[in-house]
Amino acid sequence: MDASDPWARLAGTLLGTPTLTADEAAREAGLEPASARRLWQALGFPPVSGEHRVFTRSDVEMLQAVRAAIEFQSVNFDDLVQLTRVVGQSLARVADAQVTASAERVRADAVPGDPVSTQLAARIEALAPGLERFLAYVWRRHLLAALRHWSAQPLATDRLVAVGFADLVGFTAMSRALAARDLAGMVSRFESLAYEHIPERGGRVVKMIGDEVMFQVDDGAFAADIAVALVDACARDPELPDVRVGIATGPVLSWEGDLYGPTVNLASRLVNLARPRTVLISEALGERLKDDPRFELRHLRPLALHGLGRVRCWVLRRARVA
Repeated sequence: MDASDPWARLAGTLLGTPTLTADEAAREAGLEPASARRLWQALGFPPVSGEHRVFTRSDVEMLQAVRAAIEFQSVNFDDLVQLTRVVGQSLARVADAQVTASAERVRADAVPGDPVSTQLAARIEALAPGLERFLAYVWRRHLLAALRHWSAQPLATDRLVAVGFADLVGFTAMSRALAARDLAGMVSRFESLAYEHIPERGGRVVKMIGDEVMFQVDDGAFAADIAVALVDACARDPELPDVRVGIATGPVLSWEGDLYGPTVNLASRLVNLARPRTVLISEALGERLKDDPRFELRHLRPLALHGLGRVRCWVLRRARVA
Protein backbone atom coordinates (compact mmCIF):
# COMPACT_ATOMS: atom_id res chain seq x y z
CA MET A 1 0.00 0.00 0.00
CA ASP A 2 1.30 3.44 -0.97
CA ALA A 3 1.47 5.45 2.27
CA SER A 4 1.35 8.69 0.28
CA ASP A 5 -1.96 7.77 -1.37
CA PRO A 6 -4.83 9.10 0.82
CA TRP A 7 -7.35 6.71 -0.78
CA ALA A 8 -5.14 3.67 -0.16
CA ARG A 9 -4.70 4.70 3.47
CA LEU A 10 -8.45 5.16 3.85
CA ALA A 11 -9.14 1.77 2.26
CA GLY A 12 -6.68 0.18 4.68
CA THR A 13 -8.44 1.82 7.63
CA LEU A 14 -11.91 0.76 6.52
CA LEU A 15 -11.23 -2.73 5.16
CA GLY A 16 -7.64 -3.73 5.91
CA THR A 17 -4.76 -4.59 3.61
CA PRO A 18 -5.75 -6.26 0.30
CA THR A 19 -3.82 -9.55 0.01
CA LEU A 20 -6.29 -12.00 -1.53
CA THR A 21 -7.78 -12.72 -4.94
CA ALA A 22 -11.52 -13.30 -5.22
CA ASP A 23 -11.13 -17.08 -5.37
CA GLU A 24 -8.70 -17.14 -2.44
CA ALA A 25 -11.07 -15.11 -0.26
CA ALA A 26 -13.99 -17.40 -1.13
CA ARG A 27 -12.07 -20.62 -0.50
CA GLU A 28 -10.66 -19.36 2.79
CA ALA A 29 -14.22 -18.60 3.88
CA GLY A 30 -15.38 -22.06 2.81
CA LEU A 31 -17.69 -20.70 0.10
CA GLU A 32 -17.78 -21.60 -3.58
CA PRO A 33 -16.09 -18.86 -5.68
CA ALA A 34 -19.14 -18.74 -7.99
CA SER A 35 -21.38 -17.98 -5.00
CA ALA A 36 -19.02 -15.27 -3.78
CA ARG A 37 -19.03 -13.69 -7.25
CA ARG A 38 -22.85 -13.63 -7.26
CA LEU A 39 -22.85 -11.76 -3.95
CA TRP A 40 -20.20 -9.31 -5.18
CA GLN A 41 -22.19 -8.54 -8.32
CA ALA A 42 -25.41 -8.26 -6.30
CA LEU A 43 -23.74 -5.50 -4.30
CA GLY A 44 -23.38 -3.60 -7.58
CA PHE A 45 -19.63 -3.92 -8.09
CA PRO A 46 -17.98 -4.85 -11.40
CA PRO A 47 -16.25 -8.23 -11.81
CA VAL A 48 -12.68 -8.48 -10.47
CA SER A 49 -10.04 -10.26 -12.54
CA GLY A 50 -8.86 -13.50 -10.99
CA GLU A 51 -5.25 -12.38 -10.49
CA HIS A 52 -6.02 -9.05 -8.78
CA ARG A 53 -5.47 -9.05 -5.02
CA VAL A 54 -8.09 -6.57 -3.86
CA PHE A 55 -9.79 -8.52 -1.06
CA THR A 56 -8.99 -8.41 2.65
CA ARG A 57 -9.66 -10.25 5.89
CA SER A 58 -12.87 -8.21 6.21
CA ASP A 59 -14.15 -9.80 3.01
CA VAL A 60 -13.29 -13.26 4.31
CA GLU A 61 -15.11 -12.61 7.58
CA MET A 62 -18.26 -11.49 5.76
CA LEU A 63 -18.18 -14.54 3.50
CA GLN A 64 -17.74 -16.75 6.56
CA ALA A 65 -20.85 -15.13 8.04
CA VAL A 66 -22.72 -15.89 4.81
CA ARG A 67 -21.65 -19.53 4.91
CA ALA A 68 -22.70 -19.83 8.56
CA ALA A 69 -26.12 -18.34 7.77
CA ILE A 70 -26.63 -20.85 4.98
CA GLU A 71 -25.36 -23.90 6.87
CA PHE A 72 -26.54 -23.31 10.42
CA GLN A 73 -29.49 -20.92 10.09
CA SER A 74 -31.04 -22.45 6.95
CA VAL A 75 -30.95 -19.17 5.02
CA ASN A 76 -31.81 -19.63 1.35
CA PHE A 77 -28.94 -18.41 -0.84
CA ASP A 78 -31.23 -16.91 -3.49
CA ASP A 79 -33.05 -14.94 -0.77
CA LEU A 80 -29.68 -13.76 0.47
CA VAL A 81 -28.70 -12.59 -3.02
CA GLN A 82 -31.96 -10.67 -3.32
CA LEU A 83 -31.38 -8.96 0.04
CA THR A 84 -27.81 -8.20 -1.01
CA ARG A 85 -29.09 -6.34 -4.08
CA VAL A 86 -31.38 -4.21 -1.93
CA VAL A 87 -28.63 -3.45 0.58
CA GLY A 88 -26.15 -2.67 -2.18
CA GLN A 89 -28.50 -0.24 -3.92
CA SER A 90 -29.46 1.50 -0.69
CA LEU A 91 -25.97 1.86 0.74
CA ALA A 92 -24.53 2.95 -2.60
CA ARG A 93 -26.85 5.95 -2.38
CA VAL A 94 -25.84 6.56 1.23
CA ALA A 95 -22.14 6.43 0.35
CA ASP A 96 -22.58 8.72 -2.65
CA ALA A 97 -24.55 11.23 -0.57
CA GLN A 98 -21.90 11.18 2.16
CA VAL A 99 -19.01 11.72 -0.23
CA THR A 100 -20.85 14.50 -2.09
CA ALA A 101 -21.72 16.35 1.11
CA SER A 102 -18.22 15.90 2.55
CA ALA A 103 -16.58 17.07 -0.67
CA GLU A 104 -18.71 20.21 -0.69
CA ARG A 105 -17.73 20.92 2.91
CA VAL A 106 -14.04 20.30 2.25
CA ARG A 107 -14.04 22.63 -0.75
CA ALA A 108 -15.72 25.33 1.31
CA ASP A 109 -13.25 24.98 4.19
CA ALA A 110 -10.16 23.92 2.21
CA VAL A 111 -6.81 24.45 3.90
CA PRO A 112 -4.39 26.16 1.47
CA GLY A 113 -1.51 23.96 0.40
CA ASP A 114 -3.17 20.74 1.56
CA PRO A 115 -4.54 18.61 -1.32
CA VAL A 116 -8.33 18.41 -1.34
CA SER A 117 -8.15 14.63 -1.75
CA THR A 118 -6.13 14.33 1.45
CA GLN A 119 -8.57 16.54 3.36
CA LEU A 120 -11.56 14.61 2.02
CA ALA A 121 -10.05 11.23 2.93
CA ALA A 122 -9.31 12.49 6.44
CA ARG A 123 -12.85 13.78 6.86
CA ILE A 124 -14.39 10.50 5.70
CA GLU A 125 -12.10 8.53 7.99
CA ALA A 126 -13.10 10.67 10.98
CA LEU A 127 -16.82 10.36 10.24
CA ALA A 128 -16.86 6.64 9.35
CA PRO A 129 -17.11 5.11 12.87
CA GLY A 130 -20.03 7.33 13.87
CA LEU A 131 -21.84 6.80 10.58
CA GLU A 132 -21.42 3.03 10.86
CA ARG A 133 -23.09 3.06 14.28
CA PHE A 134 -25.82 5.35 12.95
CA LEU A 135 -26.58 3.04 10.01
CA ALA A 136 -26.86 0.04 12.33
CA TYR A 137 -29.24 1.99 14.58
CA VAL A 138 -31.43 3.10 11.65
CA TRP A 139 -31.57 -0.47 10.33
CA ARG A 140 -32.76 -1.74 13.72
CA ARG A 141 -35.47 0.92 13.88
CA HIS A 142 -36.70 0.23 10.35
CA LEU A 143 -36.55 -3.53 10.93
CA LEU A 144 -38.86 -3.23 13.94
CA ALA A 145 -41.18 -0.91 12.02
CA ALA A 146 -41.33 -3.34 9.09
CA LEU A 147 -42.11 -6.24 11.43
CA ARG A 148 -44.92 -4.29 13.11
CA HIS A 149 -46.33 -3.36 9.71
CA TRP A 150 -46.10 -6.93 8.43
CA SER A 151 -47.79 -8.37 11.52
CA ALA A 152 -50.78 -6.10 10.93
CA GLN A 153 -51.25 -7.21 7.30
CA PRO A 154 -52.79 -10.30 5.69
CA LEU A 155 -50.30 -12.99 4.77
CA ALA A 156 -51.00 -12.67 1.02
CA THR A 157 -48.34 -11.85 -1.53
CA ASP A 158 -50.66 -9.29 -3.15
CA ARG A 159 -51.89 -6.64 -0.72
CA LEU A 160 -54.55 -3.96 -1.12
CA VAL A 161 -52.92 -0.58 -0.50
CA ALA A 162 -53.03 3.00 -1.69
CA VAL A 163 -50.11 4.08 -3.87
CA GLY A 164 -49.37 7.71 -4.62
CA PHE A 165 -46.97 9.69 -6.77
CA ALA A 166 -46.30 13.39 -6.26
CA ASP A 167 -44.04 15.40 -8.56
CA LEU A 168 -42.92 18.96 -9.00
CA VAL A 169 -44.52 20.74 -11.95
CA GLY A 170 -42.16 22.06 -14.61
CA PHE A 171 -39.06 20.55 -13.04
CA THR A 172 -37.54 19.46 -16.37
CA ALA A 173 -37.63 23.00 -17.73
CA MET A 174 -36.25 24.42 -14.49
CA SER A 175 -33.41 21.91 -14.50
CA ARG A 176 -32.14 23.50 -17.71
CA ALA A 177 -32.33 27.03 -16.31
CA LEU A 178 -31.10 26.61 -12.72
CA ALA A 179 -27.56 26.16 -11.47
CA ALA A 180 -26.76 22.68 -10.17
CA ARG A 181 -26.56 23.90 -6.57
CA ASP A 182 -29.98 25.60 -6.78
CA LEU A 183 -31.49 22.51 -8.37
CA ALA A 184 -30.07 20.29 -5.63
CA GLY A 185 -31.46 22.65 -3.01
CA MET A 186 -34.92 22.43 -4.57
CA VAL A 187 -34.88 18.63 -4.62
CA SER A 188 -33.62 18.54 -1.04
CA ARG A 189 -36.42 20.86 0.07
CA PHE A 190 -39.02 18.71 -1.67
CA GLU A 191 -37.60 15.57 -0.05
CA SER A 192 -37.81 17.25 3.35
CA LEU A 193 -41.49 18.05 2.84
CA ALA A 194 -42.18 14.50 1.65
CA TYR A 195 -40.51 12.97 4.70
CA GLU A 196 -42.31 15.45 6.93
CA HIS A 197 -45.86 14.87 5.70
CA ILE A 198 -45.93 11.23 4.55
CA PRO A 199 -44.77 9.33 7.68
CA GLU A 200 -46.68 11.79 9.88
CA ARG A 201 -49.92 10.60 8.26
CA GLY A 202 -49.21 6.88 8.40
CA GLY A 203 -47.52 6.50 5.02
CA ARG A 204 -44.18 5.18 3.84
CA VAL A 205 -41.85 6.83 1.37
CA VAL A 206 -41.15 4.04 -1.11
CA LYS A 207 -38.57 6.01 -3.07
CA MET A 208 -37.56 9.42 -4.32
CA ILE A 209 -37.13 9.68 -8.10
CA GLY A 210 -35.54 13.09 -8.59
CA ASP A 211 -38.46 15.50 -8.61
CA GLU A 212 -40.99 12.78 -7.72
CA VAL A 213 -41.87 10.84 -4.58
CA MET A 214 -43.65 7.50 -4.51
CA PHE A 215 -45.49 6.67 -1.31
CA GLN A 216 -47.62 3.86 0.08
CA VAL A 217 -50.39 3.90 2.68
CA ASP A 218 -52.65 1.14 3.93
CA ASP A 219 -55.66 3.45 4.17
CA GLY A 220 -56.90 5.40 1.14
CA ALA A 221 -58.18 8.27 3.29
CA PHE A 222 -54.69 8.71 4.75
CA ALA A 223 -53.29 8.78 1.21
CA ALA A 224 -55.73 11.53 0.29
CA ASP A 225 -54.73 13.51 3.37
CA ILE A 226 -51.06 13.14 2.42
CA ALA A 227 -51.80 14.34 -1.11
CA VAL A 228 -53.60 17.54 -0.14
CA ALA A 229 -51.00 18.22 2.57
CA LEU A 230 -48.18 18.03 -0.01
CA VAL A 231 -50.08 20.27 -2.42
CA ASP A 232 -50.67 22.85 0.30
CA ALA A 233 -47.11 22.69 1.62
CA CYS A 234 -45.53 23.21 -1.81
CA ALA A 235 -47.97 26.03 -2.60
CA ARG A 236 -46.86 27.84 0.56
CA ASP A 237 -43.14 27.30 -0.03
CA PRO A 238 -41.57 30.08 -2.13
CA GLU A 239 -38.57 27.85 -2.93
CA LEU A 240 -40.67 25.20 -4.68
CA PRO A 241 -42.89 25.02 -7.74
CA ASP A 242 -46.39 23.57 -7.48
CA VAL A 243 -46.87 19.85 -7.02
CA ARG A 244 -49.40 17.44 -8.51
CA VAL A 245 -50.45 14.04 -7.13
CA GLY A 246 -51.95 10.81 -8.43
CA ILE A 247 -53.32 8.04 -6.17
CA ALA A 248 -54.73 4.59 -6.90
CA THR A 249 -55.84 1.77 -4.62
CA GLY A 250 -55.68 -1.95 -5.24
CA PRO A 251 -53.38 -4.98 -5.07
CA VAL A 252 -49.62 -4.51 -5.33
CA LEU A 253 -46.62 -6.78 -5.43
CA SER A 254 -43.98 -5.85 -2.87
CA TRP A 255 -40.50 -6.81 -4.10
CA GLU A 256 -37.05 -5.71 -2.91
CA GLY A 257 -38.48 -2.71 -1.09
CA ASP A 258 -40.41 -1.47 -4.13
CA LEU A 259 -44.00 -1.89 -5.34
CA TYR A 260 -45.22 -3.21 -8.68
CA GLY A 261 -48.45 -3.93 -10.53
CA PRO A 262 -51.41 -2.25 -12.26
CA THR A 263 -52.22 -0.16 -9.19
CA VAL A 264 -48.76 1.40 -9.30
CA ASN A 265 -49.05 1.96 -13.06
CA LEU A 266 -52.41 3.69 -12.69
CA ALA A 267 -51.16 6.02 -9.95
CA SER A 268 -48.18 6.92 -12.12
CA ARG A 269 -50.47 7.71 -15.08
CA LEU A 270 -52.76 9.83 -12.92
CA VAL A 271 -49.97 12.07 -11.65
CA ASN A 272 -48.92 12.75 -15.24
CA LEU A 273 -52.48 13.78 -16.11
CA ALA A 274 -52.98 15.99 -13.07
CA ARG A 275 -52.76 19.76 -13.30
CA PRO A 276 -50.65 21.88 -10.94
CA ARG A 277 -51.94 21.88 -7.35
CA THR A 278 -54.32 19.06 -8.28
CA VAL A 279 -54.85 15.55 -6.90
CA LEU A 280 -56.29 12.86 -9.17
CA ILE A 281 -57.50 9.66 -7.54
CA SER A 282 -58.72 6.37 -8.96
CA GLU A 283 -62.38 5.46 -9.43
CA ALA A 284 -62.36 3.00 -6.53
CA LEU A 285 -60.83 5.47 -4.09
CA GLY A 286 -63.20 8.23 -5.22
CA GLU A 287 -66.22 6.03 -4.58
CA ARG A 288 -64.93 5.39 -1.09
CA LEU A 289 -64.18 9.03 -0.27
CA LYS A 290 -67.05 10.85 -2.03
CA ASP A 291 -69.04 11.10 1.21
CA ASP A 292 -66.07 11.93 3.42
CA PRO A 293 -66.67 15.46 4.79
CA ARG A 294 -62.95 16.22 4.83
CA PHE A 295 -62.73 16.23 1.04
CA GLU A 296 -64.45 17.61 -2.05
CA LEU A 297 -64.49 15.38 -5.13
CA ARG A 298 -65.42 15.91 -8.78
CA HIS A 299 -65.93 13.04 -11.19
CA LEU A 300 -64.15 13.33 -14.53
CA ARG A 301 -65.22 11.84 -17.85
CA PRO A 302 -63.63 8.51 -18.81
CA LEU A 303 -60.04 8.70 -20.07
CA ALA A 304 -58.36 6.29 -22.49
CA LEU A 305 -55.00 5.26 -21.01
CA HIS A 306 -52.61 3.14 -23.04
CA GLY A 307 -52.33 -0.32 -21.55
CA LEU A 308 -55.08 0.35 -19.00
CA GLY A 309 -58.12 0.95 -21.20
CA ARG A 310 -60.80 3.53 -20.37
CA VAL A 311 -60.70 4.60 -16.75
CA ARG A 312 -62.57 7.13 -14.67
CA CYS A 313 -60.99 9.20 -11.95
CA TRP A 314 -61.81 11.98 -9.55
CA VAL A 315 -60.32 15.37 -8.71
CA LEU A 316 -59.85 15.58 -4.94
CA ARG A 317 -59.51 18.72 -2.85
CA ARG A 318 -59.64 19.47 0.83
CA ALA A 319 -63.14 20.54 1.87
CA ARG A 320 -63.62 24.29 2.22
CA VAL A 321 -64.17 25.55 5.75
CA ALA A 322 -67.55 27.27 6.01
